[in-house]
Amino acid sequence: MDAARRVAYDALRAVHADDAYANLVLPEMLSRRHVRGVDAAFATELLHGTCRAEGTYDRIIEAAAGRSLSSLQPAVVDVLRLGTHQLLQMDVPAHAAVATSVELGRAAIGERVSGVLNAVLRKVGAKDWDGWLEQLGTGLAPDERLALTTAHPLWVVHAFTELLGDEAPEALAADNAAPRTSLVSRPGLGTEDELRAAGAEPTGLSPYGWRWTGNPGDLAAVRDGRAGVQDEGSQLVAAALARVDAPAGPWLDLCAGPGGKSALLGALAAEQGSHLVASELQPHRSRLVRQAVRALPEPVTVLTADGTRPAWQPGSFARVLVDAPCTGLGALRRRPEARWRRRAEDVEELHGLQQALLRNALDSTAPGGVTAYVTCSPHRRETLDVVAEVLAGRDDVTVVPAAGLLPEVRDAALGDYAQLWPHRHGTDAMFLALLRRS
Repeated sequence: MDAARRVAYDALRAVHADDAYANLVLPEMLSRRHVRGVDAAFATELLHGTCRAEGTYDRIIEAAAGRSLSSLQPAVVDVLRLGTHQLLQMDVPAHAAVATSVELGRAAIGERVSGVLNAVLRKVGAKDWDGWLEQLGTGLAPDERLALTTAHPLWVVHAFTELLGDEAPEALAADNAAPRTSLVSRPGLGTEDELRAAGAEPTGLSPYGWRWTGNPGDLAAVRDGRAGVQDEGSQLVAAALARVDAPAGPWLDLCAGPGGKSALLGALAAEQGSHLVASELQPHRSRLVRQAVRALPEPVTVLTADGTRPAWQPGSFARVLVDAPCTGLGALRRRPEARWRRRAEDVEELHGLQQALLRNALDSTAPGGVTAYVTCSPHRRETLDVVAEVLAGRDDVTVVPAAGLLPEVRDAALGDYAQLWPHRHGTDAMFLALLRRS
Protein backbone atom coordinates (compact mmCIF):
# COMPACT_ATOMS: atom_id res chain seq x y z
CA MET A 1 0.00 0.00 0.00
CA ASP A 2 1.45 3.37 -1.00
CA ALA A 3 2.12 5.69 1.91
CA ALA A 4 0.20 8.72 0.56
CA ARG A 5 -3.13 6.93 0.16
CA ARG A 6 -2.77 5.08 3.45
CA VAL A 7 -2.09 8.24 5.44
CA ALA A 8 -5.03 10.00 3.77
CA TYR A 9 -7.27 7.05 4.68
CA ASP A 10 -6.09 6.93 8.30
CA ALA A 11 -6.60 10.69 8.66
CA LEU A 12 -10.10 10.44 7.16
CA ARG A 13 -10.99 7.67 9.59
CA ALA A 14 -9.77 9.89 12.44
CA VAL A 15 -11.98 12.73 11.16
CA HIS A 16 -15.09 10.52 11.11
CA ALA A 17 -14.46 8.14 14.00
CA ASP A 18 -12.71 10.50 16.44
CA ASP A 19 -14.01 13.95 15.41
CA ALA A 20 -10.47 14.96 14.49
CA TYR A 21 -9.77 18.04 12.37
CA ALA A 22 -8.29 17.27 8.97
CA ASN A 23 -5.96 20.27 8.97
CA LEU A 24 -4.53 19.20 12.34
CA VAL A 25 -4.41 15.41 12.17
CA LEU A 26 -2.86 15.08 8.71
CA PRO A 27 0.34 17.15 9.27
CA GLU A 28 1.08 15.14 12.42
CA MET A 29 0.63 11.85 10.56
CA LEU A 30 2.74 13.01 7.61
CA SER A 31 5.55 13.99 9.94
CA ARG A 32 5.39 10.83 12.03
CA ARG A 33 5.41 8.58 8.96
CA HIS A 34 8.04 10.63 7.10
CA VAL A 35 5.76 11.27 4.11
CA ARG A 36 7.15 14.29 2.29
CA GLY A 37 7.28 16.10 -1.02
CA VAL A 38 4.99 14.92 -3.81
CA ASP A 39 3.50 12.16 -1.65
CA ALA A 40 2.59 14.66 1.09
CA ALA A 41 0.98 16.99 -1.45
CA PHE A 42 -1.01 14.09 -2.94
CA ALA A 43 -2.21 12.98 0.50
CA THR A 44 -3.22 16.54 1.41
CA GLU A 45 -5.29 17.05 -1.73
CA LEU A 46 -6.81 13.59 -1.40
CA LEU A 47 -7.90 14.13 2.21
CA HIS A 48 -8.98 17.77 1.99
CA GLY A 49 -10.71 17.40 -1.35
CA THR A 50 -12.59 14.33 -0.14
CA CYS A 51 -13.71 16.14 3.02
CA ARG A 52 -14.87 19.23 1.12
CA ALA A 53 -17.06 17.36 -1.35
CA GLU A 54 -18.14 14.58 0.99
CA GLY A 55 -21.86 15.33 0.90
CA THR A 56 -21.99 15.27 -2.90
CA TYR A 57 -19.71 12.23 -3.09
CA ASP A 58 -22.03 10.38 -0.73
CA ARG A 59 -24.96 10.96 -3.07
CA ILE A 60 -22.89 9.77 -6.04
CA ILE A 61 -21.77 6.64 -4.19
CA GLU A 62 -25.33 5.79 -3.13
CA ALA A 63 -26.51 6.17 -6.72
CA ALA A 64 -23.67 3.99 -8.02
CA ALA A 65 -24.12 1.35 -5.30
CA GLY A 66 -27.91 1.33 -5.42
CA ARG A 67 -28.03 1.26 -1.64
CA SER A 68 -27.82 3.54 1.37
CA LEU A 69 -24.40 4.30 2.84
CA SER A 70 -25.76 3.24 6.22
CA SER A 71 -25.77 -0.33 4.90
CA LEU A 72 -22.00 -0.23 4.43
CA GLN A 73 -19.23 -0.39 7.01
CA PRO A 74 -18.02 3.18 7.77
CA ALA A 75 -14.43 2.25 6.88
CA VAL A 76 -15.61 0.99 3.49
CA VAL A 77 -17.49 4.24 2.90
CA ASP A 78 -14.31 6.21 3.57
CA VAL A 79 -12.37 4.16 1.00
CA LEU A 80 -15.17 4.78 -1.50
CA ARG A 81 -15.05 8.52 -0.80
CA LEU A 82 -11.31 8.63 -1.38
CA GLY A 83 -11.66 6.63 -4.58
CA THR A 84 -14.48 8.84 -5.82
CA HIS A 85 -12.39 11.97 -5.33
CA GLN A 86 -9.56 10.44 -7.34
CA LEU A 87 -11.92 9.40 -10.11
CA LEU A 88 -13.83 12.66 -10.43
CA GLN A 89 -11.53 15.48 -9.30
CA MET A 90 -7.90 14.36 -9.48
CA ASP A 91 -5.62 13.56 -12.40
CA VAL A 92 -5.53 9.87 -11.52
CA PRO A 93 -6.29 7.37 -14.32
CA ALA A 94 -9.53 5.51 -13.65
CA HIS A 95 -7.93 2.06 -13.56
CA ALA A 96 -5.33 3.29 -11.05
CA ALA A 97 -7.94 4.97 -8.83
CA VAL A 98 -10.00 1.78 -8.69
CA ALA A 99 -7.08 -0.61 -8.27
CA THR A 100 -5.36 1.38 -5.52
CA SER A 101 -8.65 1.84 -3.67
CA VAL A 102 -9.30 -1.89 -3.73
CA GLU A 103 -5.75 -2.49 -2.53
CA LEU A 104 -6.23 0.09 0.24
CA GLY A 105 -9.46 -1.59 1.37
CA ARG A 106 -7.85 -5.01 1.32
CA ALA A 107 -4.91 -3.79 3.43
CA ALA A 108 -6.85 -1.62 5.88
CA ILE A 109 -10.10 -3.58 6.25
CA GLY A 110 -9.78 -7.04 4.77
CA GLU A 111 -10.03 -9.15 1.63
CA ARG A 112 -13.80 -9.48 1.91
CA VAL A 113 -14.44 -5.82 0.91
CA SER A 114 -12.57 -6.04 -2.41
CA GLY A 115 -15.64 -6.97 -4.43
CA VAL A 116 -17.90 -4.15 -3.30
CA LEU A 117 -15.13 -1.55 -3.64
CA ASN A 118 -14.31 -2.68 -7.16
CA ALA A 119 -17.96 -2.82 -8.28
CA VAL A 120 -19.05 0.53 -6.84
CA LEU A 121 -15.99 2.48 -7.98
CA ARG A 122 -16.23 1.13 -11.50
CA LYS A 123 -19.79 2.46 -11.64
CA VAL A 124 -18.67 5.80 -10.20
CA GLY A 125 -16.00 6.04 -12.88
CA ALA A 126 -18.49 5.37 -15.66
CA LYS A 127 -19.47 9.09 -15.54
CA ASP A 128 -17.42 12.21 -15.02
CA TRP A 129 -18.18 14.90 -12.42
CA ASP A 130 -20.46 16.88 -14.72
CA GLY A 131 -22.31 13.73 -15.74
CA TRP A 132 -23.08 12.84 -12.15
CA LEU A 133 -24.19 16.39 -11.35
CA GLU A 134 -26.52 16.35 -14.33
CA GLN A 135 -28.04 13.03 -13.28
CA LEU A 136 -28.45 13.89 -9.62
CA GLY A 137 -29.46 17.51 -10.19
CA THR A 138 -32.42 16.79 -12.43
CA GLY A 139 -35.61 18.13 -10.87
CA LEU A 140 -33.93 19.88 -7.95
CA ALA A 141 -34.85 23.40 -6.86
CA PRO A 142 -32.18 26.05 -7.62
CA ASP A 143 -30.78 26.16 -4.07
CA GLU A 144 -30.77 22.35 -3.87
CA ARG A 145 -28.88 22.11 -7.13
CA LEU A 146 -26.42 24.75 -5.91
CA ALA A 147 -25.86 22.74 -2.73
CA LEU A 148 -25.14 19.66 -4.85
CA THR A 149 -22.80 21.32 -7.35
CA THR A 150 -20.81 23.31 -4.77
CA ALA A 151 -20.84 20.54 -2.14
CA HIS A 152 -22.42 22.50 0.73
CA PRO A 153 -25.29 21.67 3.08
CA LEU A 154 -28.53 23.30 1.99
CA TRP A 155 -28.76 25.48 5.12
CA VAL A 156 -25.36 27.03 4.33
CA VAL A 157 -26.47 27.73 0.76
CA HIS A 158 -29.60 29.47 2.10
CA ALA A 159 -27.49 31.63 4.45
CA PHE A 160 -25.06 32.68 1.71
CA THR A 161 -27.86 33.38 -0.76
CA GLU A 162 -29.58 35.63 1.78
CA LEU A 163 -26.37 37.63 2.18
CA LEU A 164 -25.06 37.71 -1.38
CA GLY A 165 -27.92 36.99 -3.76
CA ASP A 166 -26.60 36.21 -7.24
CA GLU A 167 -23.04 36.38 -5.91
CA ALA A 168 -23.57 33.34 -3.68
CA PRO A 169 -22.43 30.69 -6.22
CA GLU A 170 -19.07 32.46 -6.54
CA ALA A 171 -18.65 32.61 -2.77
CA LEU A 172 -19.56 28.94 -2.35
CA ALA A 173 -17.17 27.92 -5.12
CA ALA A 174 -14.37 29.83 -3.38
CA ASP A 175 -14.82 27.59 -0.33
CA ASN A 176 -13.61 24.68 -2.49
CA ALA A 177 -10.32 26.30 -3.53
CA ALA A 178 -7.41 25.35 -1.29
CA PRO A 179 -6.02 28.56 0.28
CA ARG A 180 -2.39 29.56 0.07
CA THR A 181 -0.42 29.69 3.29
CA SER A 182 -0.37 33.16 4.85
CA LEU A 183 2.22 34.18 7.41
CA VAL A 184 2.16 37.11 9.81
CA SER A 185 5.33 39.01 10.64
CA ARG A 186 4.81 40.21 14.19
CA PRO A 187 5.80 43.88 14.52
CA GLY A 188 8.89 44.81 16.47
CA LEU A 189 10.63 41.46 15.96
CA GLY A 190 12.52 42.30 12.75
CA THR A 191 11.43 39.33 10.66
CA GLU A 192 10.61 41.06 7.36
CA ASP A 193 14.09 40.81 5.81
CA GLU A 194 14.43 37.25 7.07
CA LEU A 195 11.15 36.17 5.47
CA ARG A 196 11.99 37.91 2.19
CA ALA A 197 15.40 36.23 2.10
CA ALA A 198 13.72 32.85 2.60
CA GLY A 199 11.53 33.44 -0.46
CA ALA A 200 8.32 34.68 1.14
CA GLU A 201 6.45 37.48 -0.63
CA PRO A 202 4.35 40.29 0.87
CA THR A 203 0.60 39.80 0.59
CA GLY A 204 -1.61 42.35 -1.10
CA LEU A 205 -3.70 43.49 1.87
CA SER A 206 -2.28 43.10 5.36
CA PRO A 207 0.82 45.18 6.13
CA TYR A 208 2.05 42.24 8.21
CA GLY A 209 1.16 39.46 5.76
CA TRP A 210 3.43 37.20 3.73
CA ARG A 211 2.76 34.41 1.24
CA TRP A 212 4.70 31.20 1.69
CA THR A 213 4.86 27.97 -0.29
CA GLY A 214 6.05 25.03 1.73
CA ASN A 215 6.10 23.93 5.33
CA PRO A 216 5.98 26.96 7.68
CA GLY A 217 7.91 24.92 10.23
CA ASP A 218 10.94 25.13 7.95
CA LEU A 219 11.25 28.84 8.81
CA ALA A 220 13.21 29.76 11.92
CA ALA A 221 11.02 32.83 12.45
CA VAL A 222 7.93 30.63 12.69
CA ARG A 223 9.60 28.07 14.93
CA ASP A 224 10.74 30.85 17.27
CA GLY A 225 7.36 32.59 17.38
CA ARG A 226 8.59 35.81 15.73
CA ALA A 227 6.23 35.02 12.83
CA GLY A 228 3.23 32.74 12.61
CA VAL A 229 0.67 31.18 10.32
CA GLN A 230 -2.36 33.49 10.17
CA ASP A 231 -4.94 34.31 7.53
CA GLU A 232 -4.86 37.86 6.20
CA GLY A 233 -8.41 38.44 7.35
CA SER A 234 -7.47 37.75 10.96
CA GLN A 235 -4.52 40.12 10.62
CA LEU A 236 -6.71 42.88 9.17
CA VAL A 237 -9.34 42.86 11.94
CA ALA A 238 -6.57 43.13 14.53
CA ALA A 239 -4.98 45.96 12.56
CA ALA A 240 -8.29 47.84 12.43
CA LEU A 241 -8.64 47.71 16.21
CA ALA A 242 -5.06 48.98 16.62
CA ARG A 243 -5.72 51.87 14.18
CA VAL A 244 -8.94 53.23 15.68
CA ASP A 245 -8.69 56.28 17.93
CA ALA A 246 -8.86 55.24 21.57
CA PRO A 247 -7.57 56.49 24.92
CA ALA A 248 -4.38 55.22 26.48
CA GLY A 249 -4.65 52.09 28.56
CA PRO A 250 -4.30 48.31 28.46
CA TRP A 251 -5.86 46.15 25.73
CA LEU A 252 -7.89 42.96 26.12
CA ASP A 253 -8.32 39.88 23.93
CA LEU A 254 -11.44 38.36 25.47
CA CYS A 255 -11.49 34.97 23.66
CA ALA A 256 -7.80 34.58 23.04
CA GLY A 257 -7.21 30.92 22.16
CA PRO A 258 -5.30 29.65 20.28
CA GLY A 259 -3.37 32.93 20.32
CA GLY A 260 -2.73 34.12 16.77
CA LYS A 261 -4.58 37.40 17.17
CA SER A 262 -3.17 37.81 20.69
CA ALA A 263 0.38 37.64 19.35
CA LEU A 264 -0.30 40.31 16.73
CA LEU A 265 -2.30 42.51 19.13
CA GLY A 266 0.38 42.15 21.80
CA ALA A 267 3.02 43.37 19.36
CA LEU A 268 0.84 46.26 18.16
CA ALA A 269 0.00 47.24 21.75
CA ALA A 270 3.69 47.32 22.63
CA GLU A 271 4.37 49.63 19.68
CA GLN A 272 1.82 52.05 21.15
CA GLY A 273 3.19 51.79 24.67
CA SER A 274 0.31 49.64 25.89
CA HIS A 275 -0.05 46.17 27.37
CA LEU A 276 -2.26 43.25 26.30
CA VAL A 277 -4.24 40.95 28.57
CA ALA A 278 -5.29 37.73 26.84
CA SER A 279 -8.15 35.81 28.44
CA GLU A 280 -9.13 32.26 27.48
CA LEU A 281 -11.65 29.93 29.12
CA GLN A 282 -10.03 26.57 28.35
CA PRO A 283 -6.72 25.81 30.13
CA HIS A 284 -5.24 23.90 27.19
CA ARG A 285 -6.00 26.85 24.90
CA SER A 286 -4.47 29.23 27.44
CA ARG A 287 -1.27 27.24 27.07
CA LEU A 288 -1.46 27.70 23.31
CA VAL A 289 -1.79 31.45 23.81
CA ARG A 290 1.31 31.52 26.02
CA GLN A 291 3.19 29.62 23.33
CA ALA A 292 2.01 32.03 20.62
CA VAL A 293 3.13 35.19 22.48
CA ARG A 294 6.43 33.81 23.79
CA ALA A 295 8.66 35.84 21.46
CA LEU A 296 7.12 39.26 22.05
CA PRO A 297 9.49 41.80 23.63
CA GLU A 298 6.74 43.01 25.99
CA PRO A 299 5.12 40.16 27.95
CA VAL A 300 1.41 39.48 27.49
CA THR A 301 -0.65 38.68 30.58
CA VAL A 302 -2.48 35.41 29.86
CA LEU A 303 -5.47 34.56 32.05
CA THR A 304 -7.60 31.44 32.18
CA ALA A 305 -10.97 33.09 32.72
CA ASP A 306 -14.58 33.06 31.55
CA GLY A 307 -15.34 35.97 29.25
CA THR A 308 -18.99 35.93 30.30
CA ARG A 309 -17.95 36.46 33.95
CA PRO A 310 -15.00 38.84 33.74
CA ALA A 311 -12.13 38.55 36.20
CA TRP A 312 -11.47 42.31 36.04
CA GLN A 313 -13.23 45.53 36.90
CA PRO A 314 -15.65 47.12 34.39
CA GLY A 315 -14.17 49.81 32.17
CA SER A 316 -10.61 48.48 32.54
CA PHE A 317 -9.47 48.43 28.90
CA ALA A 318 -8.96 50.95 26.12
CA ARG A 319 -9.36 48.40 23.32
CA VAL A 320 -11.13 45.06 23.52
CA LEU A 321 -11.24 42.29 20.95
CA VAL A 322 -13.98 39.69 21.22
CA ASP A 323 -13.35 37.06 18.55
CA ALA A 324 -16.46 35.13 19.44
CA PRO A 325 -16.89 31.36 19.14
CA CYS A 326 -18.87 30.76 15.95
CA THR A 327 -19.74 28.15 13.34
CA GLY A 328 -16.59 28.94 11.34
CA LEU A 329 -18.48 29.20 8.04
CA GLY A 330 -15.97 31.83 6.94
CA ALA A 331 -13.05 29.40 7.07
CA LEU A 332 -14.44 26.40 5.21
CA ARG A 333 -11.47 26.54 2.83
CA ARG A 334 -9.17 25.69 5.74
CA ARG A 335 -11.43 23.31 7.65
CA PRO A 336 -12.74 21.04 4.94
CA GLU A 337 -14.85 18.77 7.13
CA ALA A 338 -16.53 21.62 9.04
CA ARG A 339 -19.38 22.20 6.58
CA TRP A 340 -20.67 18.65 7.14
CA ARG A 341 -20.02 18.66 10.88
CA ARG A 342 -21.92 21.87 11.66
CA ARG A 343 -25.74 22.02 11.83
CA ALA A 344 -28.17 24.87 11.35
CA GLU A 345 -29.09 24.47 15.02
CA ASP A 346 -25.52 25.38 16.01
CA VAL A 347 -26.10 28.95 14.89
CA GLU A 348 -28.87 29.52 17.43
CA GLU A 349 -27.02 27.62 20.16
CA LEU A 350 -24.05 29.99 19.76
CA HIS A 351 -26.17 33.14 19.43
CA GLY A 352 -26.75 33.62 23.15
CA LEU A 353 -23.08 33.09 23.99
CA GLN A 354 -22.03 35.61 21.34
CA GLN A 355 -24.40 38.19 22.80
CA ALA A 356 -23.14 37.59 26.34
CA LEU A 357 -19.51 37.94 25.27
CA LEU A 358 -20.18 41.17 23.38
CA ARG A 359 -22.09 42.66 26.33
CA ASN A 360 -19.22 41.87 28.70
CA ALA A 361 -16.66 43.14 26.21
CA LEU A 362 -18.50 46.49 26.06
CA ASP A 363 -18.74 46.60 29.86
CA SER A 364 -14.99 45.95 30.04
CA THR A 365 -14.24 48.90 27.76
CA ALA A 366 -13.30 52.27 29.25
CA PRO A 367 -15.21 55.42 28.27
CA GLY A 368 -13.99 56.47 24.84
CA GLY A 369 -12.53 53.01 24.26
CA VAL A 370 -13.42 50.66 21.42
CA THR A 371 -14.61 47.06 21.27
CA ALA A 372 -14.07 45.01 18.11
CA TYR A 373 -16.67 42.27 17.64
CA VAL A 374 -15.26 39.67 15.24
CA THR A 375 -16.48 36.35 13.90
CA CYS A 376 -15.06 33.97 11.33
CA SER A 377 -18.57 33.47 10.01
CA PRO A 378 -20.65 35.70 7.74
CA HIS A 379 -23.97 34.24 8.92
CA ARG A 380 -26.41 37.05 9.76
CA ARG A 381 -27.38 35.50 13.10
CA GLU A 382 -23.74 35.49 14.18
CA THR A 383 -22.93 38.99 12.95
CA LEU A 384 -25.50 41.70 12.24
CA ASP A 385 -28.18 40.26 14.49
CA VAL A 386 -25.84 39.85 17.48
CA VAL A 387 -24.67 43.46 17.26
CA ALA A 388 -28.16 44.85 16.67
CA GLU A 389 -29.69 42.95 19.58
CA VAL A 390 -26.93 43.94 22.00
CA LEU A 391 -26.97 47.61 20.98
CA ALA A 392 -30.77 47.75 21.24
CA GLY A 393 -30.40 47.49 25.01
CA ARG A 394 -27.75 50.18 25.43
CA ASP A 395 -27.45 53.93 24.98
CA ASP A 396 -23.72 54.15 25.73
CA VAL A 397 -22.33 52.78 22.45
CA THR A 398 -21.79 54.31 19.01
CA VAL A 399 -20.68 52.48 15.89
CA VAL A 400 -17.33 53.35 14.28
CA PRO A 401 -17.41 52.76 10.48
CA ALA A 402 -15.11 49.76 10.17
CA ALA A 403 -14.32 49.69 6.46
CA GLY A 404 -12.70 53.12 6.69
CA LEU A 405 -10.03 51.62 8.94
CA LEU A 406 -9.18 49.04 6.27
CA PRO A 407 -8.18 51.27 3.35
CA GLU A 408 -6.24 48.39 1.76
CA VAL A 409 -9.46 46.43 1.20
CA ARG A 410 -12.01 47.34 -1.44
CA ASP A 411 -15.67 46.40 -1.31
CA ALA A 412 -15.58 45.34 2.34
CA ALA A 413 -18.23 47.68 3.76
CA LEU A 414 -21.41 46.11 5.12
CA GLY A 415 -23.16 49.26 6.24
CA ASP A 416 -21.03 50.57 9.11
CA TYR A 417 -19.40 47.18 9.52
CA ALA A 418 -16.84 45.26 7.46
CA GLN A 419 -17.26 41.83 5.87
CA LEU A 420 -14.38 40.09 4.12
CA TRP A 421 -14.94 37.24 1.66
CA PRO A 422 -12.71 34.57 0.09
CA HIS A 423 -14.05 35.23 -3.41
CA ARG A 424 -13.63 39.01 -3.16
CA HIS A 425 -10.54 39.42 -1.04
CA GLY A 426 -8.81 36.04 -0.86
CA THR A 427 -9.22 36.00 2.93
CA ASP A 428 -11.40 34.08 5.32
CA ALA A 429 -14.91 35.57 5.62
CA MET A 430 -14.24 37.71 8.69
CA PHE A 431 -16.91 40.04 10.08
CA LEU A 432 -15.86 43.17 12.02
CA ALA A 433 -17.89 45.66 14.03
CA LEU A 434 -16.13 48.49 15.89
CA LEU A 435 -18.12 49.89 18.83
CA ARG A 436 -17.12 52.93 20.89
CA ARG A 437 -18.15 53.17 24.53
CA SER A 438 -19.43 56.69 25.06
